[in-house]
Amino acid sequence: MTRPGWRLLLAACAAAPFAVSAARAELAVSANDGKAILIDGVTTVPPSPKPDYVAVIDLAGSLPRVIGEVKVPTSVVGPPQSVAIAPDESFALVTGAMKIDPADATKTVPDDKLTVIDLKASPPVVLQTLEAGKGAAGVSINKTGTLALVANRSEGTISVFAISGRTLSPAGKVDLGNDKSGPSHAVFTPNGKMALVTRDGDNKISVLAIDGSKVEYSKRDVSAGLRPYGIDITPKGDVAVVANIGMGGGDADTISVIDVAATPPRVIETVTVGQTPEGLKLSPDGKHVAVTVMNGSNKPKASPFFNDFGLLRIFRLEEARLSPVADAKVGHWCQGTAWNRAGTLVLVQCMVENEIAAFRFDGSRLEPMAPIKLDASPAGIRTAEP
Repeated sequence: MTRPGWRLLLAACAAAPFAVSAARAELAVSANDGKAILIDGVTTVPPSPKPDYVAVIDLAGSLPRVIGEVKVPTSVVGPPQSVAIAPDESFALVTGAMKIDPADATKTVPDDKLTVIDLKASPPVVLQTLEAGKGAAGVSINKTGTLALVANRSEGTISVFAISGRTLSPAGKVDLGNDKSGPSHAVFTPNGKMALVTRDGDNKISVLAIDGSKVEYSKRDVSAGLRPYGIDITPKGDVAVVANIGMGGGDADTISVIDVAATPPRVIETVTVGQTPEGLKLSPDGKHVAVTVMNGSNKPKASPFFNDFGLLRIFRLEEARLSPVADAKVGHWCQGTAWNRAGTLVLVQCMVENEIAAFRFDGSRLEPMAPIKLDASPAGIRTAEP
């Protein structure tokens, strides 16, 4: 074989691990914020910020591993559901709620970026960069892969995008009637006819009505707890679980169960989980809920509410009721959590440690595994919805 032929063969082999993994993959996408660090309880822009970037993680093997990276705007501000993956894992959406202030490099200001990433490319590449709304945070894709919603925390709106293949087109905005409402995340029901939107600015969960690409605020609001933030819904679409992050005053906060099948939807259960339930995710079979609890790990060390660790808590969801199953200590200022398809692996993003902790779960116990090390602080994570 000629030398150019060898070079082509070697290049193909180098590219193969991502291409093969993506083809058969079970992927998670982690959005990592390089412009936010924690200094004794204060979120700070470092003097020389690292680039924001996305890490594509293969969950199909015996150990989760990073198989691709791409630089895109991300942010720790907002719930860690700032990533969404298409049902066929062909692309991902990532929001960037904040950017460095052009007038003052020590501060951040609201941003509106929504990035579309090609997960089939080797390495992954940016397909589109769009404008959502100020403070673009939680993002979701419907089950048919035809519509996306972005919660804009800094303007009280929901951006709607129509999807054709892997191309997004703006399809309007939903005004929630209060620019201080702090919409954090929007989640579709499996049939795509409804969405629930958490509003941590005015302590509401709003019901959106959906008909094709037409999305309207139904004017129905649900009351769960103080500052509803992250939210997820079961594969059956019968109930949703919402994290109420509270006021950050050291009090024990809660998660609530919403009966989505009821007319109209309503809260039917609330349980205490500890200080600041930042991340929340249902297992693919809908039988367990993983919650990342800050537990005061993001507070100044002199605070009476400081603890030198966060918590991963697993609850069983049965007949719309929650019961505790297992707890594990994690790092500091931890954000999102994700499951593998089998419900036997749980990932937890820890900002201070710049790593994703991994745990095996057998239905009753959590067993720690080797963490995934990253070059910036992991702030948002998602897998394709079941």
